[in-house]
Amino acid sequence: MFPERFSNLPAYAFPRLRALLDHHTPGLSAGEDVIHMTIGEPKHAFPEWVSDVLAENVSGFNNYPPNEGAPELLSAAAGWVKRRFDADLDPATQVMALNGTREGLYNAAMTVCPETKNGKQPIILSPNPFYQVYMVAALSVGAEPYFVNANAATGFLPDFAALPEDVLDRTSIAYMCSPSNPQGAVATDTFWRDLITLAEKYDFKIFADECYAEIYRGDAPGSALKVAQDMGADPERVIAFHSLSKRSNMPGLRSGFVASGPETIKRMKQQRAYSGTPIPMPLQKVSERAWSDDEHVEENRQLYLEKFRIADDIFANVQGYKGPEAGFFLWLPVEDGEEATLKLWKETGVRVLPGAYLSKDTDQGNPGKEYIRVAMVAPKDEMQRGLEKIRDCLFA
Repeated sequence: MFPERFSNLPAYAFPRLRALLDHHTPGLSAGEDVIHMTIGEPKHAFPEWVSDVLAENVSGFNNYPPNEGAPELLSAAAGWVKRRFDADLDPATQVMALNGTREGLYNAAMTVCPETKNGKQPIILSPNPFYQVYMVAALSVGAEPYFVNANAATGFLPDFAALPEDVLDRTSIAYMCSPSNPQGAVATDTFWRDLITLAEKYDFKIFADECYAEIYRGDAPGSALKVAQDMGADPERVIAFHSLSKRSNMPGLRSGFVASGPETIKRMKQQRAYSGTPIPMPLQKVSERAWSDDEHVEENRQLYLEKFRIADDIFANVQGYKGPEAGFFLWLPVEDGEEATLKLWKETGVRVLPGAYLSKDTDQGNPGKEYIRVAMVAPKDEMQRGLEKIRDCLFA
Protein backbone atom coordinates (compact mmCIF):
# COMPACT_ATOMS: atom_id res chain seq x y z
CA MET A 1 0.00 0.00 0.00
CA PHE A 2 1.23 3.44 -0.94
CA PRO A 3 -0.46 6.82 -0.45
CA GLU A 4 -2.58 8.07 -3.31
CA ARG A 5 -1.56 11.67 -2.69
CA PHE A 6 1.85 11.02 -4.28
CA SER A 7 0.63 8.80 -7.10
CA ASN A 8 0.49 11.57 -9.69
CA LEU A 9 3.78 13.28 -8.87
CA PRO A 10 5.70 14.06 -12.06
CA ALA A 11 9.28 12.85 -12.26
CA TYR A 12 11.65 15.29 -10.58
CA ALA A 13 13.34 17.74 -12.94
CA PHE A 14 16.76 16.13 -13.05
CA PRO A 15 15.70 12.51 -13.65
CA ARG A 16 13.54 13.90 -16.46
CA LEU A 17 16.57 15.68 -17.86
CA ARG A 18 18.66 12.52 -17.74
CA ALA A 19 15.92 10.61 -19.56
CA LEU A 20 15.87 13.32 -22.23
CA LEU A 21 19.61 13.60 -22.79
CA ASP A 22 21.63 10.67 -21.54
CA HIS A 23 20.98 8.26 -24.40
CA HIS A 24 22.35 10.87 -26.85
CA THR A 25 26.04 11.55 -27.40
CA PRO A 26 27.05 15.11 -26.48
CA GLY A 27 28.40 17.18 -29.35
CA LEU A 28 31.91 17.78 -28.06
CA SER A 29 34.97 18.73 -30.06
CA ALA A 30 38.29 17.03 -29.31
CA GLY A 31 39.56 17.97 -25.87
CA GLU A 32 36.29 19.56 -24.73
CA ASP A 33 34.36 18.66 -21.61
CA VAL A 34 30.64 18.81 -20.91
CA ILE A 35 29.59 22.21 -19.54
CA HIS A 36 27.02 21.76 -16.77
CA MET A 37 24.60 24.68 -16.42
CA THR A 38 21.60 22.93 -14.90
CA ILE A 39 21.87 22.89 -11.10
CA GLY A 40 21.91 26.04 -8.99
CA GLU A 41 24.88 24.87 -6.93
CA PRO A 42 27.21 27.81 -6.20
CA LYS A 43 30.84 27.20 -7.17
CA HIS A 44 32.45 30.40 -5.92
CA ALA A 45 34.86 29.90 -3.03
CA PHE A 46 33.36 29.98 0.45
CA PRO A 47 35.06 32.20 3.07
CA GLU A 48 38.61 31.23 4.03
CA TRP A 49 37.81 31.30 7.74
CA VAL A 50 35.37 28.39 7.50
CA SER A 51 38.09 25.78 8.04
CA ASP A 52 39.43 27.61 11.08
CA VAL A 53 35.99 27.86 12.70
CA LEU A 54 35.37 24.17 12.09
CA ALA A 55 38.73 23.21 13.56
CA GLU A 56 38.18 25.36 16.63
CA ASN A 57 34.81 23.73 17.31
CA VAL A 58 35.34 20.17 16.11
CA SER A 59 34.77 18.82 19.64
CA GLY A 60 31.13 19.84 19.20
CA PHE A 61 30.59 16.71 17.12
CA ASN A 62 30.74 14.87 20.46
CA ASN A 63 27.43 16.38 21.64
CA TYR A 64 23.84 16.53 20.51
CA PRO A 65 23.27 20.05 19.13
CA PRO A 66 20.39 22.37 20.14
CA ASN A 67 17.50 21.33 17.94
CA GLU A 68 16.21 24.84 17.22
CA GLY A 69 19.68 26.42 17.00
CA ALA A 70 22.10 27.71 19.59
CA PRO A 71 21.25 31.14 21.07
CA GLU A 72 24.38 32.64 19.48
CA LEU A 73 23.34 31.43 16.02
CA LEU A 74 19.80 32.73 16.40
CA SER A 75 21.14 36.10 17.56
CA ALA A 76 23.47 36.26 14.55
CA ALA A 77 20.58 35.53 12.18
CA ALA A 78 18.37 38.16 13.82
CA GLY A 79 21.25 40.63 13.71
CA TRP A 80 21.67 40.07 9.98
CA VAL A 81 17.93 40.63 9.41
CA LYS A 82 18.23 43.93 11.27
CA ARG A 83 21.31 45.06 9.30
CA ARG A 84 20.03 43.89 5.94
CA PHE A 85 16.31 44.70 6.12
CA ASP A 86 15.93 46.90 9.22
CA ALA A 87 13.38 44.41 10.56
CA ASP A 88 13.26 43.56 14.26
CA LEU A 89 13.18 39.97 15.50
CA ASP A 90 13.47 38.48 18.97
CA PRO A 91 16.02 35.69 18.39
CA ALA A 92 14.65 33.63 21.27
CA THR A 93 11.05 33.55 20.05
CA GLN A 94 10.99 34.53 16.36
CA VAL A 95 13.90 32.64 14.77
CA MET A 96 14.66 28.94 14.34
CA ALA A 97 17.64 27.29 12.64
CA LEU A 98 16.99 25.00 9.68
CA ASN A 99 18.87 22.19 8.03
CA GLY A 100 18.63 24.09 4.75
CA THR A 101 15.55 26.04 3.69
CA ARG A 102 13.97 23.11 1.83
CA GLU A 103 13.40 21.41 5.20
CA GLY A 104 11.73 24.54 6.55
CA LEU A 105 9.61 25.18 3.47
CA TYR A 106 8.26 21.64 3.78
CA ASN A 107 7.83 21.39 7.54
CA ALA A 108 6.28 24.82 7.92
CA ALA A 109 3.34 23.60 5.84
CA MET A 110 3.12 20.52 8.06
CA THR A 111 3.01 22.82 11.08
CA VAL A 112 0.57 25.57 10.10
CA CYS A 113 -1.73 24.27 7.35
CA PRO A 114 -5.19 23.45 8.79
CA GLU A 115 -7.10 20.33 7.84
CA THR A 116 -9.89 22.45 6.38
CA LYS A 117 -10.38 26.09 5.42
CA ASN A 118 -13.91 27.45 5.62
CA GLY A 119 -15.18 23.87 5.74
CA LYS A 120 -13.39 22.77 2.55
CA GLN A 121 -10.09 21.27 1.46
CA PRO A 122 -7.42 23.96 1.87
CA ILE A 123 -5.52 25.36 -1.07
CA ILE A 124 -1.80 26.14 -1.11
CA LEU A 125 -0.85 28.68 -3.74
CA SER A 126 2.42 28.45 -5.62
CA PRO A 127 4.04 30.58 -8.30
CA ASN A 128 4.44 28.74 -11.59
CA PRO A 129 7.35 28.00 -12.32
CA PHE A 130 8.09 26.87 -8.79
CA TYR A 131 10.55 25.18 -6.43
CA GLN A 132 9.34 21.58 -6.35
CA VAL A 133 9.09 21.31 -2.56
CA TYR A 134 6.12 23.72 -2.62
CA MET A 135 3.98 21.17 -4.46
CA VAL A 136 5.07 18.18 -2.39
CA ALA A 137 4.42 20.07 0.86
CA ALA A 138 0.88 20.85 -0.30
CA LEU A 139 0.18 17.23 -1.17
CA SER A 140 1.69 16.01 2.11
CA VAL A 141 -0.73 18.04 4.22
CA GLY A 142 -3.78 17.08 2.17
CA ALA A 143 -4.10 20.50 0.54
CA GLU A 144 -4.77 21.23 -3.11
CA PRO A 145 -1.72 22.74 -4.84
CA TYR A 146 -2.85 25.66 -6.99
CA PHE A 147 -0.41 27.09 -9.53
CA VAL A 148 -0.41 30.77 -10.46
CA ASN A 149 1.45 31.51 -13.69
CA ALA A 150 4.32 33.99 -13.47
CA ASN A 151 5.16 35.00 -17.01
CA ALA A 152 6.33 38.00 -18.99
CA ALA A 153 2.85 39.53 -18.93
CA THR A 154 2.91 39.60 -15.10
CA GLY A 155 6.52 40.71 -14.78
CA PHE A 156 7.44 37.10 -13.92
CA LEU A 157 5.66 37.43 -10.58
CA PRO A 158 2.36 35.66 -9.76
CA ASP A 159 -0.77 37.81 -9.69
CA PHE A 160 -2.43 36.33 -6.62
CA ALA A 161 -4.99 39.15 -6.42
CA ALA A 162 -6.49 38.06 -9.77
CA LEU A 163 -7.55 34.68 -8.37
CA PRO A 164 -11.27 33.89 -7.98
CA GLU A 165 -12.75 34.55 -4.56
CA ASP A 166 -13.67 30.90 -4.06
CA VAL A 167 -9.97 30.01 -4.43
CA LEU A 168 -8.84 32.72 -2.02
CA ASP A 169 -11.49 31.66 0.51
CA ARG A 170 -9.89 28.20 0.63
CA THR A 171 -6.28 29.41 0.60
CA SER A 172 -4.28 28.62 3.73
CA ILE A 173 -0.73 29.30 2.46
CA ALA A 174 0.83 31.19 -0.43
CA TYR A 175 4.42 30.36 -1.33
CA MET A 176 6.24 33.31 -2.81
CA CYS A 177 9.87 33.25 -3.95
CA SER A 178 11.65 36.61 -4.30
CA PRO A 179 14.07 36.95 -5.97
CA SER A 180 12.32 34.33 -8.03
CA ASN A 181 13.75 31.04 -9.23
CA PRO A 182 14.16 30.74 -12.19
CA GLN A 183 13.29 34.15 -13.64
CA GLY A 184 15.24 36.39 -11.25
CA ALA A 185 12.34 38.81 -10.72
CA VAL A 186 12.17 40.81 -7.49
CA ALA A 187 8.99 41.55 -5.55
CA THR A 188 8.77 45.25 -4.72
CA ASP A 189 7.56 46.56 -1.37
CA THR A 190 4.31 47.40 -3.15
CA PHE A 191 3.96 43.78 -4.28
CA TRP A 192 4.53 42.53 -0.75
CA ARG A 193 2.16 45.12 0.70
CA ASP A 194 -0.61 44.08 -1.70
CA LEU A 195 -0.04 40.39 -0.99
CA ILE A 196 -0.02 40.90 2.78
CA THR A 197 -3.23 42.95 2.52
CA LEU A 198 -4.79 40.10 0.52
CA ALA A 199 -3.60 37.56 3.10
CA GLU A 200 -5.05 39.62 5.93
CA LYS A 201 -8.40 39.83 4.11
CA TYR A 202 -8.62 36.11 3.35
CA ASP A 203 -6.66 34.89 6.40
CA PHE A 204 -3.82 32.91 4.87
CA LYS A 205 -0.10 32.80 5.61
CA ILE A 206 2.68 33.90 3.28
CA PHE A 207 5.75 31.68 2.99
CA ALA A 208 8.39 34.16 1.78
CA ASP A 209 11.24 32.16 0.23
CA GLU A 210 14.00 34.79 0.15
CA CYS A 211 17.08 32.60 -0.22
CA TYR A 212 18.39 34.51 -3.28
CA ALA A 213 18.08 37.93 -1.58
CA GLU A 214 21.82 38.57 -1.42
CA ILE A 215 22.58 38.03 -5.13
CA TYR A 216 21.30 41.03 -7.03
CA ARG A 217 22.14 43.85 -9.40
CA GLY A 218 20.77 47.32 -8.77
CA ASP A 219 18.76 47.92 -5.63
CA ALA A 220 18.86 45.30 -2.89
CA PRO A 221 15.65 43.23 -2.68
CA GLY A 222 13.49 43.95 0.34
CA SER A 223 11.86 41.46 2.68
CA ALA A 224 8.25 40.60 3.39
CA LEU A 225 9.17 40.69 7.09
CA LYS A 226 10.02 44.39 6.96
CA VAL A 227 6.95 45.31 4.91
CA ALA A 228 4.67 43.40 7.30
CA GLN A 229 6.20 45.14 10.31
CA ASP A 230 5.84 48.56 8.70
CA MET A 231 2.18 47.79 7.93
CA GLY A 232 1.46 46.63 11.47
CA ALA A 233 0.27 43.30 10.07
CA ASP A 234 -0.26 40.24 12.22
CA PRO A 235 3.31 39.08 13.06
CA GLU A 236 2.24 35.50 12.33
CA ARG A 237 1.16 36.43 8.79
CA VAL A 238 4.61 36.13 7.13
CA ILE A 239 7.00 33.22 7.52
CA ALA A 240 10.36 34.04 5.90
CA PHE A 241 13.12 31.62 4.93
CA HIS A 242 16.82 32.34 4.41
CA SER A 243 19.84 30.21 3.58
CA LEU A 244 23.64 30.28 3.53
CA SER A 245 23.77 28.14 0.38
CA LYS A 246 23.65 31.01 -2.11
CA ARG A 247 24.63 33.92 0.13
CA SER A 248 27.86 32.33 1.39
CA ASN A 249 28.53 29.65 -1.28
CA MET A 250 28.00 26.83 1.20
CA PRO A 251 25.23 24.59 -0.19
CA GLY A 252 26.80 21.60 1.54
CA LEU A 253 26.56 23.26 4.95
CA ARG A 254 22.78 22.72 4.90
CA SER A 255 22.11 25.72 7.07
CA GLY A 256 19.40 28.35 7.06
CA PHE A 257 16.75 29.81 9.29
CA VAL A 258 13.05 30.64 9.45
CA ALA A 259 11.60 33.80 11.00
CA SER A 260 8.02 34.64 11.91
CA GLY A 261 5.78 35.51 14.83
CA PRO A 262 6.30 33.88 18.25
CA GLU A 263 3.32 31.51 17.98
CA THR A 264 4.38 30.22 14.56
CA ILE A 265 7.96 29.64 15.67
CA LYS A 266 6.77 27.99 18.89
CA ARG A 267 4.75 25.50 16.86
CA MET A 268 7.58 24.93 14.39
CA LYS A 269 9.97 24.23 17.25
CA GLN A 270 7.53 21.72 18.70
CA GLN A 271 7.12 19.95 15.37
CA ARG A 272 10.88 20.00 14.77
CA ALA A 273 11.51 18.41 18.16
CA TYR A 274 9.83 15.29 16.79
CA SER A 275 10.87 15.25 13.15
CA GLY A 276 13.64 17.78 12.47
CA THR A 277 17.33 17.13 12.05
CA PRO A 278 19.44 19.62 14.02
CA ILE A 279 22.56 21.19 12.55
CA PRO A 280 25.75 19.79 14.12
CA MET A 281 27.28 22.26 16.55
CA PRO A 282 30.49 22.92 14.58
CA LEU A 283 28.34 23.80 11.58
CA GLN A 284 26.19 26.05 13.75
CA LYS A 285 29.37 27.92 14.72
CA VAL A 286 30.25 28.37 11.04
CA SER A 287 26.71 29.58 10.40
CA GLU A 288 26.91 32.03 13.29
CA ARG A 289 30.10 33.51 11.84
CA ALA A 290 28.62 33.62 8.32
CA TRP A 291 25.50 35.55 9.35
CA SER A 292 27.72 37.97 11.27
CA ASP A 293 30.01 38.71 8.32
CA ASP A 294 28.93 40.77 5.31
CA GLU A 295 32.29 41.29 3.63
CA HIS A 296 32.41 37.89 1.95
CA VAL A 297 28.86 38.42 0.68
CA GLU A 298 29.80 41.64 -1.10
CA GLU A 299 32.79 39.92 -2.70
CA ASN A 300 30.51 37.13 -3.90
CA ARG A 301 27.99 39.60 -5.29
CA GLN A 302 30.71 41.34 -7.31
CA LEU A 303 31.60 38.03 -8.95
CA TYR A 304 27.98 37.57 -10.01
CA LEU A 305 27.75 41.15 -11.26
CA GLU A 306 30.62 40.39 -13.62
CA LYS A 307 28.78 37.29 -14.81
CA PHE A 308 25.62 39.34 -15.40
CA ARG A 309 27.62 41.75 -17.58
CA ILE A 310 29.09 38.89 -19.59
CA ALA A 311 25.63 37.41 -20.18
CA ASP A 312 24.22 40.79 -21.21
CA ASP A 313 27.02 41.23 -23.77
CA ILE A 314 26.64 37.73 -25.20
CA PHE A 315 22.85 37.90 -25.58
CA ALA A 316 22.60 41.61 -26.41
CA ASN A 317 21.17 40.91 -29.87
CA VAL A 318 18.86 38.06 -28.86
CA GLN A 319 15.22 39.04 -29.19
CA GLY A 320 13.35 38.68 -25.91
CA TYR A 321 16.47 38.40 -23.76
CA LYS A 322 16.07 39.97 -20.34
CA GLY A 323 18.89 39.83 -17.85
CA PRO A 324 17.77 38.82 -14.35
CA GLU A 325 17.32 41.40 -11.61
CA ALA A 326 18.69 38.95 -9.07
CA GLY A 327 19.60 35.31 -8.47
CA PHE A 328 22.01 33.49 -10.77
CA PHE A 329 19.83 31.95 -13.47
CA LEU A 330 19.13 33.04 -17.03
CA TRP A 331 15.56 32.39 -18.21
CA LEU A 332 16.10 32.29 -21.94
CA PRO A 333 13.18 32.37 -24.42
CA VAL A 334 13.15 29.62 -27.07
CA GLU A 335 10.48 28.05 -29.26
CA ASP A 336 10.40 24.82 -27.24
CA GLY A 337 12.47 24.24 -24.13
CA GLU A 338 12.86 20.48 -24.48
CA GLU A 339 13.79 20.67 -28.15
CA ALA A 340 16.29 23.46 -27.47
CA THR A 341 17.84 21.54 -24.57
CA LEU A 342 18.25 18.40 -26.67
CA LYS A 343 19.65 20.32 -29.66
CA LEU A 344 22.13 22.11 -27.43
CA TRP A 345 23.31 18.85 -25.87
CA LYS A 346 23.67 16.97 -29.15
CA GLU A 347 25.48 19.82 -30.91
CA THR A 348 27.58 21.44 -28.17
CA GLY A 349 27.71 19.31 -25.01
CA VAL A 350 26.19 22.12 -22.93
CA ARG A 351 23.64 20.89 -20.42
CA VAL A 352 20.72 23.16 -19.45
CA LEU A 353 17.23 22.57 -18.05
CA PRO A 354 13.93 22.87 -19.97
CA GLY A 355 11.69 25.44 -18.32
CA ALA A 356 8.70 23.09 -18.48
CA TYR A 357 10.46 20.81 -15.97
CA LEU A 358 10.09 23.58 -13.39
CA SER A 359 6.48 24.37 -14.25
CA LYS A 360 3.04 22.82 -14.24
CA ASP A 361 0.46 22.74 -17.03
CA THR A 362 -2.52 24.99 -16.23
CA ASP A 363 -5.59 26.23 -18.07
CA GLN A 364 -3.41 29.15 -19.18
CA GLY A 365 -0.68 26.84 -20.47
CA ASN A 366 2.75 25.96 -19.13
CA PRO A 367 4.70 29.18 -18.50
CA GLY A 368 8.04 27.38 -18.75
CA LYS A 369 7.49 25.55 -22.04
CA GLU A 370 9.16 28.22 -24.18
CA TYR A 371 12.18 28.76 -21.91
CA ILE A 372 15.38 27.13 -20.79
CA ARG A 373 17.01 27.74 -17.40
CA VAL A 374 20.75 28.35 -17.41
CA ALA A 375 22.68 28.39 -14.13
CA MET A 376 25.59 30.87 -14.06
CA VAL A 377 27.44 29.14 -11.24
CA ALA A 378 30.46 27.67 -13.05
CA PRO A 379 33.82 29.48 -13.05
CA LYS A 380 33.67 32.62 -15.16
CA ASP A 381 35.61 31.39 -18.19
CA GLU A 382 33.72 28.10 -18.34
CA MET A 383 30.41 29.93 -17.94
CA GLN A 384 31.30 32.33 -20.75
CA ARG A 385 32.15 29.45 -23.11
CA GLY A 386 28.85 27.82 -22.26
CA LEU A 387 26.84 30.99 -22.90
CA GLU A 388 28.58 31.59 -26.22
CA LYS A 389 27.79 28.02 -27.29
CA ILE A 390 24.14 28.55 -26.33
CA ARG A 391 23.97 31.77 -28.35
CA ASP A 392 25.65 30.28 -31.42
CA CYS A 393 23.58 27.09 -31.34
CA LEU A 394 20.13 28.44 -30.52
CA PHE A 395 20.11 32.11 -31.50
CA ALA A 396 22.43 32.46 -34.51
